[in-house]
Amino acid sequence: MKTQVGIIGGGPSGLLLSQILHLQGIESVVLERQSRDYVLGRIRAGVLEQGTVEMLRDAHVGDRMDREGLVHDGFHMAFGGQIKRIDLEGLTGGKTVMVYGQTEVTRDLYDARDQIGGVVIDEADDVTPHDIDTDSPYLTFHREGNAERLGCDFIAACDGFHGVGRQSMPKDVLKIYERVYPFGWLGVLSETRPVDEELIYANHERGFALCSMRSPKLSRYYVQCALDEDLNEWSDDRFWEELKLRLPEDAAARLETGPSIEKSIAPLRSFVAEPMSHGRMFLAGDAAHIVPPTGAKGLNLAASDVYYLSRALIEQYKTGDESRLRDYSKTALSRVWKAERFSWSMTMLMHKFPDQGEFGAKMQQAELDYLTSSSAAMTAMAENYVGLPF
Repeated sequence: MKTQVGIIGGGPSGLLLSQILHLQGIESVVLERQSRDYVLGRIRAGVLEQGTVEMLRDAHVGDRMDREGLVHDGFHMAFGGQIKRIDLEGLTGGKTVMVYGQTEVTRDLYDARDQIGGVVIDEADDVTPHDIDTDSPYLTFHREGNAERLGCDFIAACDGFHGVGRQSMPKDVLKIYERVYPFGWLGVLSETRPVDEELIYANHERGFALCSMRSPKLSRYYVQCALDEDLNEWSDDRFWEELKLRLPEDAAARLETGPSIEKSIAPLRSFVAEPMSHGRMFLAGDAAHIVPPTGAKGLNLAASDVYYLSRALIEQYKTGDESRLRDYSKTALSRVWKAERFSWSMTMLMHKFPDQGEFGAKMQQAELDYLTSSSAAMTAMAENYVGLPF
């Protein structure tokens, strides 16, 4: 097989890159290790920045998002028994975010690729990049037990944190920056009415909590928990009681409870790999970086990577100028580190740390009090939350 851009990974970043390139007349083939049902069964984040929303619209995959997504022009921060609202729209000159699940984004992208004849090969096993530092890179893989080869001009590794893309880069080239946090998030998805029309981030002496949603009838809630927590010990009743303890009284009183339809524990980490390219292979999304979910940046960072990479590839094919491709890593990392900073600062601010003590808790409260009473501080937070410019 032969194509122009070989894409490893059939998640949202790989599919979005393929869709954008297709619309510009650039061929690509997406190789996904898992089945399509498996990919669409993954529960992931659902807060889209303004820039991500506009990218999806430009890629002709925004119609259902615009019909079913929930536009949010603010969110709440709860601490010390009080709740304060951050007015995103007012503080950023009209910018908002969209609550629309990553699973739905992926489904829309799959549908779009199918409708215009995009090539997505699911259940491609043992995908391996070769000759990435030459002018003729290629990918090998197995499909239904048969060995196959895909020749290409460039490789985009959009294959996640555990993917083969980053692992194929020379060890003496790659530098890893990482912070693993001493807690996780216990998350529950339930067919219940959300406790509020907007998200609530809660700092509490018992630990962090987040009230989110996927739709007006589907809620997503989280509580901070120990990394070694046994999920089997968390009944639905125990989860709801713990969540209520961490919310302000009026929010707890409004909380609608019900059976969970999904329950899981996610560890938190900050992770960046530099550089995000080597030879003719380029990393995008979780293959290059991970953020704790506190700042709702994971999917959005993947989208910004795709923005930079797609435009660099389009310029190369349209004009022969490879300068944007050469600068891709530097350009993408500049935004990555800013989003890492925001997610790290939100994580440090909102969670209870084992060694923070009473002084650390007082500092968090002072910071939250200042943040929610200063127009300048709220503006800085709002600008980061809706997304820095691409």
